[in-house]
Amino acid sequence: MLNIKNKKFYPKGRDTRDSDVLEIKELIDHLPLKRDMLIEFLHLIQDKYNQIRKKHLAALATLLKIPMAEAFEVATFYAHFDVIEDEDKSLPPTTIRVCDSLTCELFGAKDLMKKLNSKLDKNKVRVIRAPCMGLCDKAPACEVGHNHLEKFSLKDVENALLKNEVHPKEIGGISFEEYIANDGYKILTKCYEGKISVEEVIDELDKSGLKGMGGAGFPSGQKWKFVRMEKAPRLMTINGDEGEPGTFKDKLYLETNMHKFFEGMLIAAWAVEAKKIYIYMRDEYPGIIKKMKKELNKLQNSKIIGNEIKIYLRRGAGAYICGEESAMIESIEGKRGLPRHKPPFVSKIGLFGKPTLNHNIETVYWVRDILEKGHKWYSNQGKNGHKGPHSYSVSGRVKEPGVKLAPAGITMNELLNEYCGGMQDGHNFFGYLPGGASGGILPAEKADIPLDFGSLEKHGCFIGSGAIVVFSHKDSIKSVVLNLLKFFNDESCGQCTPCRVGTEKAVKLLEKNIWDEKLLRELVDTMSESSICGLGQAAGNPITCSLNYFKDRL
Repeated sequence: MLNIKNKKFYPKGRDTRDSDVLEIKELIDHLPLKRDMLIEFLHLIQDKYNQIRKKHLAALATLLKIPMAEAFEVATFYAHFDVIEDEDKSLPPTTIRVCDSLTCELFGAKDLMKKLNSKLDKNKVRVIRAPCMGLCDKAPACEVGHNHLEKFSLKDVENALLKNEVHPKEIGGISFEEYIANDGYKILTKCYEGKISVEEVIDELDKSGLKGMGGAGFPSGQKWKFVRMEKAPRLMTINGDEGEPGTFKDKLYLETNMHKFFEGMLIAAWAVEAKKIYIYMRDEYPGIIKKMKKELNKLQNSKIIGNEIKIYLRRGAGAYICGEESAMIESIEGKRGLPRHKPPFVSKIGLFGKPTLNHNIETVYWVRDILEKGHKWYSNQGKNGHKGPHSYSVSGRVKEPGVKLAPAGITMNELLNEYCGGMQDGHNFFGYLPGGASGGILPAEKADIPLDFGSLEKHGCFIGSGAIVVFSHKDSIKSVVLNLLKFFNDESCGQCTPCRVGTEKAVKLLEKNIWDEKLLRELVDTMSESSICGLGQAAGNPITCSLNYFKDRL
């Protein structure tokens, strides 16, 4: 029997000092003290101190009345939070993140990172690698503090540091006043006034063929119907975590016409009777977040939307997995971004346990135009039997990279020659990624396949978010595949063993001079059949495609 008579008991956990608690309380005092605000509070601490010391983490846990371990596991899950010991030396005042996604690697990011590490003062600057920043058409890219540099050189970085240019650049685009002057929010007003019925709106969307443009391609009108079938109250979320390597279309639409996105979002919320909307924006777009706060404030202070409509902006923190809708919802709730098991789907049990309509930014961006111009205006823009336009983010070895708004169903050859000016001088078209890192790889011989949902699957690929990366005969297919699998290994949330261990083992096998085809195929099959979410299920696509189509180059 345990003898407790002479045992001295003491409270377990980490002691907190009143001064630390007061310090953090003053920092977060302008925000509501709620558990789901944990990640927002962590951002405030990181932004102020350039790191998160454990004493501050403990103070935050005390204020939220949660275990220190819970705060710690959330903070250490996200790449943009730097948790250090109290006695550790402070991190350098400026962090430089160098993008190492495929396109940036093709354009020399590795060598540039080596130069930065050897030339810059490590006491003043920290240089780390980072995933895609949405600047693939301006590769190579890096972020000095929160200032993005495009097609950068060592000299560009040195100049930015010398001038202390570490803050996000001002974003232009159409302002609230300009949008209103051009009939902005008139369709939304008609919806609010009952001049257009929900049934009419959904019918137009169905006929237009508008699908989810975040990658799933699910019919938007059907999604609205499913959410409306659930018991109120209902919520709405917007997934602005555009993290698929090679994707930057949402970034373009937000930079040019943010209010068109807002109007489509509000029409969707009206249709499903959602009074609260949560916009989840990736932290890699600091300039957009800054402008979004400003424009949302104007919108909410106007008489266009009532006081009962609440719009909340939440920042991501550098986790690709939060592009998966249920992982994003976990993150909005202030937790680690771990995908949920399905069913139930988020349309039934979503944010805070409520039925939730979740949409990608581009999807709702088209809603106003469809209702204003009619479903045929949208659907007739497709070709080869496909409906609507499609936003393709094109980067790599092309002369004119960028977001190309082209007919859905266009082929890669047509897109390359008619929209991108062909290949760069000295480069022959050899292969391409049709749907970002997870969408597989196809050779140039298969560049006459329509690029749209449902047309690439029989070739072992999918269009996903429409991120197209083109490579040439001068690029190594082995290096391409290894880059993609390293990305998946880094971004695996670690929840399920097939993905967590499978991506790690895949990288080790791919780093060998001679690939073990049988073992690699077995590994890919295991990951695709038993992983919880799309990351692990699709991570092996580049491997399979390279073995199927590029075996002579391996």
